[in-house]
Amino acid sequence: MVSDLIRDAPFGQIMRWITGNRVFLYEEEKPGFVYPADYCVTHHPNAEKDATSTPSDSNSLKDGMGGGPSDNIPNALEVKRTASGDCLADWYTPTDPENPQNWSLGKKFVTALIIDLYTFVVYTGSAIYVSSIPQIMEHFGVGHFKASLGLALYVLGYGTGPMLFSPMSEIPHFGRNIPYISTFFIYTIISIPTSVVDNFGGLMVLRFLQGFFGSPCLATGGASMGDMWDPLTVAIPLALWVSSAFVSPAVGPLLSGFAVPVKGWRWSLWEIVWMAGPIFVLFFFFVPETYTPTILRNRAQRLRKLTGNKGIKSATELARADMTFGKIFADAVVKPFEIFIKDPAILYINVYTGIIYGIYYAFFEVFPLVYPPMYGFNIGETGLVFLSIVVGCICGMVIYSYYIFVILFPDFKKNGWRPQEWRLRPSLWATFGPPIGLFIFAWTARPDFHWIATALGITLYATSVYVIFQCIFIYVPMSYPQYAASLFASNDLFRSGMAFGSTLWSRPMFIAIGVDRGVSLLGGLAVGGIQLVVRYHGKDHA
Repeated sequence: MVSDLIRDAPFGQIMRWITGNRVFLYEEEKPGFVYPADYCVTHHPNAEKDATSTPSDSNSLKDGMGGGPSDNIPNALEVKRTASGDCLADWYTPTDPENPQNWSLGKKFVTALIIDLYTFVVYTGSAIYVSSIPQIMEHFGVGHFKASLGLALYVLGYGTGPMLFSPMSEIPHFGRNIPYISTFFIYTIISIPTSVVDNFGGLMVLRFLQGFFGSPCLATGGASMGDMWDPLTVAIPLALWVSSAFVSPAVGPLLSGFAVPVKGWRWSLWEIVWMAGPIFVLFFFFVPETYTPTILRNRAQRLRKLTGNKGIKSATELARADMTFGKIFADAVVKPFEIFIKDPAILYINVYTGIIYGIYYAFFEVFPLVYPPMYGFNIGETGLVFLSIVVGCICGMVIYSYYIFVILFPDFKKNGWRPQEWRLRPSLWATFGPPIGLFIFAWTARPDFHWIATALGITLYATSVYVIFQCIFIYVPMSYPQYAASLFASNDLFRSGMAFGSTLWSRPMFIAIGVDRGVSLLGGLAVGGIQLVVRYHGKDHA
Protein backbone atom coordinates (compact mmCIF):
# COMPACT_ATOMS: atom_id res chain seq x y z
CA MET A 1 0.00 0.00 0.00
CA VAL A 2 2.77 2.46 0.93
CA SER A 3 4.54 2.07 -2.43
CA ASP A 4 1.27 2.69 -4.27
CA LEU A 5 0.59 5.78 -2.17
CA ILE A 6 4.02 7.23 -2.92
CA ARG A 7 3.89 6.28 -6.63
CA ASP A 8 0.55 7.99 -7.21
CA ALA A 9 1.27 10.96 -4.93
CA PRO A 10 2.79 14.18 -6.32
CA PHE A 11 6.29 13.09 -5.24
CA GLY A 12 6.07 9.80 -7.10
CA GLN A 13 4.67 11.41 -10.23
CA ILE A 14 7.44 14.01 -10.25
CA MET A 15 10.07 11.29 -9.84
CA ARG A 16 8.54 9.34 -12.75
CA TRP A 17 8.69 12.45 -14.92
CA ILE A 18 12.32 13.19 -13.98
CA THR A 19 13.47 9.60 -14.64
CA GLY A 20 11.44 9.05 -17.78
CA ASN A 21 9.04 6.65 -16.00
CA ARG A 22 11.82 4.31 -14.90
CA VAL A 23 10.87 4.33 -11.22
CA PHE A 24 7.61 3.65 -9.38
CA LEU A 25 6.37 1.46 -12.22
CA TYR A 26 2.74 0.62 -12.86
CA GLU A 27 1.74 -3.00 -13.40
CA GLU A 28 1.57 -2.72 -17.19
CA GLU A 29 5.12 -1.31 -17.21
CA LYS A 30 6.65 -4.22 -15.31
CA PRO A 31 8.32 -7.11 -17.18
CA GLY A 32 6.09 -10.13 -17.54
CA PHE A 33 2.78 -8.29 -17.32
CA VAL A 34 0.19 -9.95 -19.58
CA TYR A 35 -2.07 -7.55 -21.40
CA PRO A 36 -5.73 -8.23 -22.04
CA ALA A 37 -5.73 -9.73 -25.54
CA ASP A 38 -8.26 -7.20 -26.80
CA TYR A 39 -5.85 -4.30 -26.28
CA CYS A 40 -4.35 -5.26 -29.63
CA VAL A 41 -0.97 -6.56 -28.49
CA THR A 42 0.33 -10.09 -28.15
CA HIS A 43 3.56 -9.58 -26.21
CA HIS A 44 4.76 -7.28 -23.50
CA PRO A 45 7.52 -5.08 -24.97
CA ASN A 46 9.67 -5.54 -21.86
CA ALA A 47 9.33 -9.30 -22.04
CA GLU A 48 10.28 -9.70 -25.69
CA LYS A 49 12.10 -6.74 -27.21
CA ASP A 50 11.47 -7.62 -30.85
CA ALA A 51 7.72 -7.95 -30.41
CA THR A 52 5.81 -5.00 -31.81
CA SER A 53 2.22 -4.26 -32.52
CA THR A 54 0.61 -1.31 -34.18
CA PRO A 55 -2.95 -0.42 -34.97
CA SER A 56 -2.34 -1.12 -38.67
CA ASP A 57 -1.19 -4.73 -38.30
CA SER A 58 -3.45 -5.75 -35.43
CA ASN A 59 -6.39 -7.94 -36.26
CA SER A 60 -8.17 -7.06 -33.04
CA LEU A 61 -9.50 -3.70 -34.19
CA LYS A 62 -13.06 -4.28 -35.30
CA ASP A 63 -15.92 -2.13 -36.45
CA GLY A 64 -18.58 -1.45 -33.89
CA MET A 65 -18.71 -2.35 -30.23
CA GLY A 66 -17.62 -5.73 -29.06
CA GLY A 67 -14.64 -7.97 -28.58
CA GLY A 68 -15.02 -10.58 -25.90
CA PRO A 69 -13.29 -10.60 -22.53
CA SER A 70 -9.60 -11.48 -22.43
CA ASP A 71 -8.52 -15.03 -21.71
CA ASN A 72 -5.11 -13.77 -20.50
CA ILE A 73 -6.31 -12.20 -17.23
CA PRO A 74 -8.65 -13.98 -14.82
CA ASN A 75 -12.05 -12.28 -14.56
CA ALA A 76 -10.99 -9.70 -17.15
CA LEU A 77 -13.62 -7.18 -18.15
CA GLU A 78 -14.72 -6.94 -21.75
CA VAL A 79 -12.74 -4.40 -23.75
CA LYS A 80 -15.13 -2.17 -25.67
CA ARG A 81 -14.37 -0.62 -29.04
CA THR A 82 -15.90 2.21 -30.98
CA ALA A 83 -17.11 2.15 -34.58
CA SER A 84 -13.85 3.85 -35.59
CA GLY A 85 -11.83 1.04 -34.05
CA ASP A 86 -10.64 2.76 -30.86
CA CYS A 87 -10.16 0.57 -27.78
CA LEU A 88 -11.63 1.88 -24.52
CA ALA A 89 -9.04 1.92 -21.73
CA ASP A 90 -10.86 0.79 -18.61
CA TRP A 91 -10.29 -1.26 -15.47
CA TYR A 92 -8.77 -4.66 -16.21
CA THR A 93 -11.00 -6.54 -13.77
CA PRO A 94 -13.93 -5.69 -11.44
CA THR A 95 -11.43 -5.68 -8.54
CA ASP A 96 -8.72 -3.68 -10.33
CA PRO A 97 -6.60 -2.22 -7.49
CA GLU A 98 -6.07 1.03 -9.42
CA ASN A 99 -9.77 1.82 -9.10
CA PRO A 100 -10.16 4.12 -6.06
CA GLN A 101 -13.38 2.29 -5.18
CA ASN A 102 -11.30 -0.90 -4.80
CA TRP A 103 -8.50 0.59 -2.70
CA SER A 104 -7.81 -1.02 0.64
CA LEU A 105 -9.44 0.57 3.67
CA GLY A 106 -5.99 1.63 4.89
CA LYS A 107 -5.17 3.46 1.65
CA LYS A 108 -8.55 5.19 1.67
CA PHE A 109 -8.15 6.13 5.33
CA VAL A 110 -4.70 7.69 4.87
CA THR A 111 -5.84 9.65 1.82
CA ALA A 112 -9.02 10.90 3.48
CA LEU A 113 -7.23 11.77 6.74
CA ILE A 114 -4.65 13.97 5.02
CA ILE A 115 -7.35 15.74 3.00
CA ASP A 116 -9.27 16.30 6.24
CA LEU A 117 -6.16 17.76 7.91
CA TYR A 118 -5.54 19.95 4.86
CA THR A 119 -9.13 21.22 5.12
CA PHE A 120 -8.73 21.78 8.87
CA VAL A 121 -5.61 23.90 8.39
CA VAL A 122 -7.14 26.17 5.76
CA TYR A 123 -10.39 26.76 7.64
CA THR A 124 -8.53 27.30 10.92
CA GLY A 125 -6.40 29.90 9.17
CA SER A 126 -9.43 32.15 8.85
CA ALA A 127 -10.55 32.60 12.47
CA ILE A 128 -7.12 32.11 14.06
CA TYR A 129 -6.62 35.76 13.08
CA VAL A 130 -9.47 36.98 15.34
CA SER A 131 -7.37 37.03 18.52
CA SER A 132 -4.90 39.39 16.85
CA ILE A 133 -7.43 42.07 15.85
CA PRO A 134 -7.03 44.31 18.97
CA GLN A 135 -3.23 44.40 18.60
CA ILE A 136 -3.45 44.93 14.82
CA MET A 137 -5.69 47.94 15.46
CA GLU A 138 -3.07 49.36 17.80
CA HIS A 139 -0.04 48.45 15.67
CA PHE A 140 -1.34 49.91 12.41
CA GLY A 141 -3.56 52.62 13.89
CA VAL A 142 -6.75 51.42 12.22
CA GLY A 143 -10.30 50.92 13.42
CA HIS A 144 -12.04 47.63 14.09
CA PHE A 145 -13.73 47.58 10.67
CA LYS A 146 -10.42 47.74 8.79
CA ALA A 147 -8.73 45.28 11.13
CA SER A 148 -11.59 42.81 10.59
CA LEU A 149 -10.83 42.81 6.87
CA GLY A 150 -8.01 40.36 7.64
CA LEU A 151 -10.69 37.79 8.47
CA ALA A 152 -13.21 38.89 5.84
CA LEU A 153 -10.77 38.94 2.92
CA TYR A 154 -9.41 35.50 3.82
CA VAL A 155 -12.99 34.16 3.76
CA LEU A 156 -13.67 35.93 0.46
CA GLY A 157 -10.50 34.37 -0.96
CA TYR A 158 -11.46 30.83 -0.07
CA GLY A 159 -14.94 31.46 -1.48
CA THR A 160 -13.76 32.64 -4.90
CA GLY A 161 -10.79 30.31 -5.34
CA PRO A 162 -12.82 27.10 -5.80
CA MET A 163 -14.70 28.63 -8.74
CA LEU A 164 -11.42 28.32 -10.65
CA PHE A 165 -9.69 25.36 -9.02
CA SER A 166 -12.63 22.99 -8.56
CA PRO A 167 -13.58 22.98 -12.27
CA MET A 168 -9.90 22.31 -12.99
CA SER A 169 -10.11 19.19 -10.81
CA GLU A 170 -12.88 17.82 -13.07
CA ILE A 171 -10.72 18.08 -16.18
CA PRO A 172 -8.90 14.72 -16.59
CA HIS A 173 -5.74 16.48 -17.76
CA PHE A 174 -5.37 17.95 -14.25
CA GLY A 175 -7.33 15.70 -11.89
CA ARG A 176 -7.61 16.40 -8.19
CA ASN A 177 -3.94 16.46 -7.24
CA ILE A 178 -2.53 19.14 -9.55
CA PRO A 179 -4.87 21.88 -8.26
CA TYR A 180 -4.46 20.54 -4.71
CA ILE A 181 -0.68 20.41 -4.49
CA SER A 182 0.18 23.48 -6.58
CA THR A 183 -2.11 25.79 -4.60
CA PHE A 184 -1.27 24.22 -1.25
CA PHE A 185 2.41 24.88 -1.96
CA ILE A 186 1.66 28.55 -2.70
CA TYR A 187 -0.54 28.74 0.41
CA THR A 188 2.26 27.42 2.61
CA ILE A 189 4.91 29.69 1.10
CA ILE A 190 2.76 32.82 1.10
CA SER A 191 1.94 32.29 4.77
CA ILE A 192 5.54 33.22 5.63
CA PRO A 193 5.51 36.82 4.28
CA THR A 194 2.01 37.19 5.76
CA SER A 195 3.57 36.58 9.17
CA VAL A 196 6.31 39.21 8.77
CA VAL A 197 4.77 41.95 6.62
CA ASP A 198 4.73 45.35 8.32
CA ASN A 199 2.36 47.15 5.98
CA PHE A 200 -1.39 47.06 6.58
CA GLY A 201 -2.31 47.04 2.89
CA GLY A 202 0.19 44.27 2.24
CA LEU A 203 -1.19 42.25 5.14
CA MET A 204 -4.71 42.50 3.74
CA VAL A 205 -3.65 41.48 0.22
CA LEU A 206 -1.68 38.52 1.56
CA ARG A 207 -4.61 37.41 3.71
CA PHE A 208 -6.83 37.35 0.63
CA LEU A 209 -4.21 35.38 -1.32
CA GLN A 210 -3.90 32.94 1.59
CA GLY A 211 -7.59 32.17 1.40
CA PHE A 212 -7.60 32.06 -2.40
CA PHE A 213 -4.77 29.55 -2.72
CA GLY A 214 -5.87 27.49 0.27
CA SER A 215 -9.34 27.03 -1.16
CA PRO A 216 -9.35 23.85 -3.37
CA CYS A 217 -9.77 21.39 -0.51
CA LEU A 218 -12.75 23.31 0.83
CA ALA A 219 -14.86 22.30 -2.18
CA THR A 220 -13.01 19.46 -3.88
CA GLY A 221 -12.45 17.54 -0.64
CA GLY A 222 -16.02 16.28 -0.67
CA ALA A 223 -15.66 15.17 -4.29
CA SER A 224 -12.47 13.28 -3.38
CA MET A 225 -14.42 11.30 -0.79
CA GLY A 226 -16.97 10.41 -3.47
CA ASP A 227 -14.15 9.19 -5.70
CA MET A 228 -13.18 6.55 -3.15
CA TRP A 229 -16.48 5.40 -1.64
CA ASP A 230 -19.77 4.31 -3.15
CA PRO A 231 -22.84 6.58 -2.79
CA LEU A 232 -24.13 4.65 0.23
CA THR A 233 -21.02 4.42 2.41
CA VAL A 234 -19.56 7.79 1.40
CA ALA A 235 -21.70 9.34 4.14
CA ILE A 236 -19.22 8.17 6.78
CA PRO A 237 -15.96 9.71 5.40
CA LEU A 238 -17.92 12.74 4.24
CA ALA A 239 -19.15 13.23 7.80
CA LEU A 240 -15.55 13.39 9.01
CA TRP A 241 -14.62 15.84 6.25
CA VAL A 242 -17.58 18.06 7.15
CA SER A 243 -16.45 17.90 10.79
CA SER A 244 -12.95 19.09 9.93
CA ALA A 245 -14.44 21.96 7.93
CA PHE A 246 -17.08 22.88 10.50
CA VAL A 247 -15.11 22.89 13.76
CA SER A 248 -11.85 24.39 12.50
CA PRO A 249 -13.02 28.06 12.43
CA ALA A 250 -14.14 27.59 16.03
CA VAL A 251 -10.78 26.06 17.01
CA GLY A 252 -8.82 28.97 15.51
CA PRO A 253 -9.49 31.52 18.29
CA LEU A 254 -8.73 28.83 20.87
CA LEU A 255 -5.31 28.09 19.34
CA SER A 256 -4.29 31.75 19.33
CA GLY A 257 -6.32 33.24 22.16
CA PHE A 258 -3.91 32.58 25.03
CA ALA A 259 -0.67 33.02 23.05
CA VAL A 260 -1.32 36.30 21.20
CA PRO A 261 -1.55 38.49 24.36
CA VAL A 262 1.87 37.17 25.38
CA LYS A 263 3.67 36.60 22.06
CA GLY A 264 2.11 39.34 19.94
CA TRP A 265 -0.30 39.50 17.00
CA ARG A 266 2.08 37.83 14.53
CA TRP A 267 1.98 34.61 16.55
CA SER A 268 -1.42 33.60 15.17
CA LEU A 269 -0.15 34.00 11.60
CA TRP A 270 2.96 31.95 12.31
CA GLU A 271 0.73 29.17 13.64
CA ILE A 272 -0.68 28.82 10.12
CA VAL A 273 2.83 28.19 8.79
CA TRP A 274 3.54 25.61 11.48
CA MET A 275 0.33 23.75 10.70
CA ALA A 276 0.47 23.99 6.91
CA GLY A 277 4.12 22.92 6.48
CA PRO A 278 3.89 19.37 7.91
CA ILE A 279 0.50 18.71 6.26
CA PHE A 280 1.91 19.82 2.90
CA VAL A 281 4.78 17.33 3.28
CA LEU A 282 2.33 14.52 4.08
CA PHE A 283 0.20 15.45 1.09
CA PHE A 284 3.21 15.65 -1.23
CA PHE A 285 4.38 12.14 -0.37
CA PHE A 286 1.23 10.19 0.45
CA VAL A 287 -1.93 11.44 -1.31
CA PRO A 288 -2.63 9.62 -4.60
CA GLU A 289 -4.81 10.82 -7.45
CA THR A 290 -8.43 9.82 -6.82
CA TYR A 291 -10.25 11.10 -9.93
CA THR A 292 -11.21 8.11 -12.07
CA PRO A 293 -11.16 9.88 -15.48
CA THR A 294 -7.63 11.10 -14.76
CA ILE A 295 -6.42 7.66 -13.66
CA LEU A 296 -7.86 6.03 -16.79
CA ARG A 297 -6.51 8.79 -19.02
CA ASN A 298 -3.03 8.18 -17.65
CA ARG A 299 -3.48 4.41 -18.12
CA ALA A 300 -4.49 4.95 -21.74
CA GLN A 301 -1.35 7.03 -22.30
CA ARG A 302 0.85 4.28 -20.87
CA LEU A 303 -0.86 1.59 -22.95
CA ARG A 304 -0.46 3.63 -26.13
CA LYS A 305 3.21 4.09 -25.43
CA LEU A 306 3.90 0.49 -24.48
CA THR A 307 1.82 -1.22 -27.16
CA GLY A 308 2.22 1.16 -30.05
CA ASN A 309 -1.55 1.15 -30.46
CA LYS A 310 -2.62 4.79 -30.65
CA GLY A 311 -6.25 3.70 -30.77
CA ILE A 312 -6.36 3.00 -27.01
CA LYS A 313 -8.21 5.88 -25.36
CA SER A 314 -10.07 6.59 -22.15
CA ALA A 315 -13.78 7.35 -22.14
CA THR A 316 -13.25 11.08 -21.55
CA GLU A 317 -10.68 11.29 -24.35
CA LEU A 318 -13.23 9.77 -26.71
CA ALA A 319 -16.07 11.94 -25.45
CA ARG A 320 -14.04 15.16 -25.78
CA ALA A 321 -12.11 14.28 -28.91
CA ASP A 322 -13.59 17.22 -30.85
CA MET A 323 -13.33 19.75 -28.01
CA THR A 324 -10.45 22.17 -27.54
CA PHE A 325 -8.91 22.54 -24.10
CA GLY A 326 -10.34 26.05 -23.83
CA LYS A 327 -13.86 24.79 -24.52
CA ILE A 328 -13.44 21.99 -21.99
CA PHE A 329 -12.28 24.43 -19.33
CA ALA A 330 -15.00 26.96 -20.13
CA ASP A 331 -17.64 24.25 -19.91
CA ALA A 332 -16.29 23.14 -16.52
CA VAL A 333 -16.39 26.71 -15.17
CA VAL A 334 -19.82 27.62 -16.56
CA LYS A 335 -21.61 24.37 -15.72
CA PRO A 336 -22.01 24.90 -11.93
CA PHE A 337 -23.55 28.34 -12.55
CA GLU A 338 -25.88 26.86 -15.13
CA ILE A 339 -26.98 24.11 -12.74
CA PHE A 340 -27.77 26.26 -9.71
CA ILE A 341 -29.60 28.80 -11.90
CA LYS A 342 -31.74 26.16 -13.61
CA ASP A 343 -32.20 23.82 -10.64
CA PRO A 344 -34.26 25.53 -7.89
CA ALA A 345 -33.21 22.89 -5.33
CA ILE A 346 -29.51 23.66 -5.78
CA LEU A 347 -30.19 27.42 -5.78
CA TYR A 348 -32.19 27.19 -2.56
CA ILE A 349 -29.53 25.04 -0.91
CA ASN A 350 -26.84 27.59 -1.79
CA VAL A 351 -28.86 30.52 -0.46
CA TYR A 352 -29.93 28.75 2.73
CA THR A 353 -26.47 27.43 3.60
CA GLY A 354 -25.10 30.89 2.84
CA ILE A 355 -27.41 32.42 5.44
CA ILE A 356 -26.60 29.76 8.03
CA TYR A 357 -22.86 30.04 7.45
CA GLY A 358 -22.99 33.83 7.54
CA ILE A 359 -24.68 33.61 10.95
CA TYR A 360 -21.90 31.24 12.06
CA TYR A 361 -19.24 33.84 11.25
CA ALA A 362 -21.27 36.53 13.03
CA PHE A 363 -20.31 34.73 16.25
CA PHE A 364 -16.75 35.99 15.79
CA GLU A 365 -18.10 39.54 16.14
CA VAL A 366 -20.72 39.00 18.84
CA PHE A 367 -18.64 36.93 21.29
CA PRO A 368 -16.25 39.84 22.08
CA LEU A 369 -19.33 41.99 22.79
CA VAL A 370 -20.76 39.44 25.23
CA TYR A 371 -18.14 37.53 27.18
CA PRO A 372 -15.48 40.13 28.07
CA PRO A 373 -17.85 43.00 29.08
CA MET A 374 -20.67 40.89 30.55
CA TYR A 375 -18.77 38.01 32.13
CA GLY A 376 -15.22 39.34 32.47
CA PHE A 377 -13.59 36.82 30.10
CA ASN A 378 -10.17 37.57 28.64
CA ILE A 379 -9.25 36.83 24.99
CA GLY A 380 -8.21 33.26 25.70
CA GLU A 381 -11.30 32.49 27.77
CA THR A 382 -13.50 33.95 25.04
CA GLY A 383 -11.82 31.56 22.63
CA LEU A 384 -12.77 28.70 24.92
CA VAL A 385 -16.44 29.49 24.36
CA PHE A 386 -15.97 28.34 20.76
CA LEU A 387 -15.56 24.84 22.16
CA SER A 388 -19.36 24.87 22.34
CA ILE A 389 -19.32 24.55 18.56
CA VAL A 390 -16.95 21.58 18.80
CA VAL A 391 -19.29 19.93 21.32
CA GLY A 392 -22.21 20.64 19.00
CA CYS A 393 -20.35 19.06 16.11
CA ILE A 394 -19.71 15.92 18.16
CA CYS A 395 -23.39 15.75 19.12
CA GLY A 396 -24.34 16.20 15.48
CA MET A 397 -22.00 13.38 14.45
CA VAL A 398 -23.57 11.07 17.03
CA ILE A 399 -27.09 11.91 15.83
CA TYR A 400 -26.22 11.56 12.17
CA SER A 401 -24.28 8.34 12.72
CA TYR A 402 -27.31 6.88 14.51
CA TYR A 403 -29.42 7.81 11.50
CA ILE A 404 -26.93 6.25 9.06
CA PHE A 405 -26.40 2.94 10.85
CA VAL A 406 -29.77 2.39 12.53
CA ILE A 407 -32.20 3.88 10.02
CA LEU A 408 -30.65 4.51 6.59
CA PHE A 409 -28.57 1.37 6.01
CA PRO A 410 -31.29 -1.06 7.19
CA ASP A 411 -33.87 0.79 5.10
CA PHE A 412 -31.74 0.55 1.95
CA LYS A 413 -31.09 -3.11 2.65
CA LYS A 414 -34.82 -3.79 2.99
CA ASN A 415 -36.31 -1.46 0.36
CA GLY A 416 -33.46 -0.94 -2.08
CA TRP A 417 -31.92 2.28 -3.34
CA ARG A 418 -33.76 5.48 -2.55
CA PRO A 419 -33.67 8.76 -4.52
CA GLN A 420 -31.11 11.30 -3.36
CA GLU A 421 -33.82 13.43 -1.74
CA TRP A 422 -34.14 10.67 0.85
CA ARG A 423 -30.81 11.83 2.31
CA LEU A 424 -32.32 15.22 3.19
CA ARG A 425 -34.80 13.81 5.72
CA PRO A 426 -32.70 14.48 8.89
CA SER A 427 -32.08 18.05 7.79
CA LEU A 428 -35.80 18.74 7.59
CA TRP A 429 -36.04 18.32 11.35
CA ALA A 430 -32.65 19.92 12.01
CA THR A 431 -33.88 23.21 10.50
CA PHE A 432 -35.66 23.89 13.80
CA GLY A 433 -32.33 23.92 15.67
CA PRO A 434 -30.61 27.09 14.38
CA PRO A 435 -33.40 29.56 15.25
CA ILE A 436 -34.02 27.94 18.64
CA GLY A 437 -30.32 28.03 19.49
CA LEU A 438 -29.99 31.65 18.34
CA PHE A 439 -33.02 32.77 20.35
CA ILE A 440 -31.64 31.06 23.47
CA PHE A 441 -28.34 32.89 22.99
CA ALA A 442 -30.03 36.24 22.30
CA TRP A 443 -32.31 36.13 25.34
CA THR A 444 -29.74 34.83 27.84
CA ALA A 445 -26.75 36.99 26.83
CA ARG A 446 -27.09 39.18 29.95
CA PRO A 447 -25.05 39.41 33.15
CA ASP A 448 -27.99 38.11 35.22
CA PHE A 449 -27.88 34.79 33.31
CA HIS A 450 -24.99 32.37 33.73
CA TRP A 451 -22.76 32.23 30.64
CA ILE A 452 -23.46 28.49 30.30
CA ALA A 453 -26.96 29.33 29.03
CA THR A 454 -25.53 31.13 26.00
CA ALA A 455 -23.13 28.23 25.44
CA LEU A 456 -26.09 25.82 25.34
CA GLY A 457 -27.70 27.95 22.65
CA ILE A 458 -24.49 27.87 20.61
CA THR A 459 -24.23 24.09 21.06
CA LEU A 460 -27.79 23.55 19.82
CA TYR A 461 -27.12 25.81 16.85
CA ALA A 462 -23.92 23.92 15.96
CA THR A 463 -25.51 20.48 16.38
CA SER A 464 -28.37 21.22 14.00
CA VAL A 465 -26.24 23.07 11.44
CA TYR A 466 -23.84 20.13 11.31
CA VAL A 467 -26.70 17.75 10.46
CA ILE A 468 -28.01 20.18 7.82
CA PHE A 469 -24.61 20.53 6.17
CA GLN A 470 -24.00 16.80 6.23
CA CYS A 471 -27.30 16.06 4.47
CA ILE A 472 -26.71 18.78 1.88
CA PHE A 473 -23.17 17.66 1.13
CA ILE A 474 -24.50 14.17 0.43
CA TYR A 475 -27.42 15.37 -1.67
CA VAL A 476 -25.43 17.66 -3.99
CA PRO A 477 -22.90 15.11 -5.37
CA MET A 478 -25.59 12.44 -5.68
CA SER A 479 -27.65 14.81 -7.84
CA TYR A 480 -24.82 15.70 -10.23
CA PRO A 481 -21.90 13.32 -9.55
CA GLN A 482 -19.82 14.39 -12.57
CA TYR A 483 -19.91 18.03 -11.39
CA ALA A 484 -19.59 17.39 -7.65
CA ALA A 485 -16.47 19.50 -7.11
CA SER A 486 -17.85 22.44 -9.10
CA LEU A 487 -21.17 22.37 -7.25
CA PHE A 488 -19.36 22.24 -3.92
CA ALA A 489 -17.46 25.29 -5.19
CA SER A 490 -20.65 27.22 -6.00
CA ASN A 491 -22.01 26.36 -2.55
CA ASP A 492 -18.75 27.49 -1.00
CA LEU A 493 -19.00 30.78 -2.92
CA PHE A 494 -22.46 31.47 -1.47
CA ARG A 495 -21.38 30.47 2.05
CA SER A 496 -18.17 32.45 1.97
CA GLY A 497 -19.84 35.49 0.43
CA MET A 498 -22.31 35.63 3.31
CA ALA A 499 -19.55 34.99 5.84
CA PHE A 500 -17.47 37.79 4.28
CA GLY A 501 -20.36 40.21 4.67
CA SER A 502 -21.30 39.09 8.17
CA THR A 503 -17.84 39.74 9.57
CA LEU A 504 -18.19 43.38 8.43
CA TRP A 505 -21.84 44.28 9.08
CA SER A 506 -22.65 42.18 12.14
CA ARG A 507 -20.59 44.12 14.71
CA PRO A 508 -22.06 47.53 13.76
CA MET A 509 -25.52 45.94 13.88
CA PHE A 510 -24.96 44.46 17.34
CA ILE A 511 -23.63 47.79 18.63
CA ALA A 512 -26.50 49.76 17.10
CA ILE A 513 -29.49 47.63 18.16
CA GLY A 514 -27.99 45.47 20.89
CA VAL A 515 -26.88 41.87 21.09
CA ASP A 516 -30.33 40.60 22.04
CA ARG A 517 -32.13 42.21 19.13
CA GLY A 518 -29.29 41.57 16.67
CA VAL A 519 -29.06 37.86 17.37
CA SER A 520 -32.86 37.60 17.44
CA LEU A 521 -32.88 39.10 13.95
CA LEU A 522 -30.47 36.36 12.82
CA GLY A 523 -32.73 33.79 14.45
CA GLY A 524 -35.64 35.20 12.49
CA LEU A 525 -33.71 34.72 9.25
CA ALA A 526 -33.03 31.10 10.21
CA VAL A 527 -36.75 30.51 10.71
CA GLY A 528 -37.14 30.64 6.93
CA GLY A 529 -35.63 27.18 6.64
CA ILE A 530 -38.44 25.62 8.65
CA GLN A 531 -40.82 26.02 5.70
CA LEU A 532 -39.16 22.97 4.16
CA VAL A 533 -40.58 20.77 6.91
CA VAL A 534 -44.12 21.97 6.22
CA ARG A 535 -43.73 21.40 2.48
CA TYR A 536 -42.18 17.98 3.03
CA HIS A 537 -45.03 16.76 5.22
CA GLY A 538 -47.56 18.22 2.81
CA LYS A 539 -46.17 16.11 -0.01
CA ASP A 540 -45.54 13.09 2.20
CA HIS A 541 -49.17 12.86 3.32
CA ALA A 542 -50.80 14.07 0.12
